[in-house]
Amino acid sequence: MTYQESTQNKMYQNLGKLFYAVAMADKNVRPKEVATLREAVREQWLDVDEAEDEFGTDAAYQIEIVFDWLHNEESDGDSYFKEFKYFFKEHRSLFTKRISEQIYKTARAIAVSFAGTNKSELVLLTKLKMLLEQE
Repeated sequence: MTYQESTQNKMYQNLGKLFYAVAMADKNVRPKEVATLREAVREQWLDVDEAEDEFGTDAAYQIEIVFDWLHNEESDGDSYFKEFKYFFKEHRSLFTKRISEQIYKTARAIAVSFAGTNKSELVLLTKLKMLLEQE
């Protein structure tokens, strides 16, 4: 695996953390939020690039793998936004305008998938939007 592929895998892993943080913003991950994430991975993320993980699988599946692992561990979502933010700032060049728009679209879809967006989700989406729009 090349350095670039390794970094892209880490990007997808961090997206899994971010999307988990969004789903967990209200302290509960709902089945509808999980279904929305899975749909987004298949419809939006698999065609982003040709990156593969160490098993030869599309690297975008790392989003689901990390999300599922955190959900099974019943992890608190608060720190995962911070981890994504750190990765984002360290690897800003990976996050093109198109990728940033796709990230926000996916995060928003997860947030609104169960009974609309609540206050904690709105706060997190606002922080995400501000981060993604930084130059």
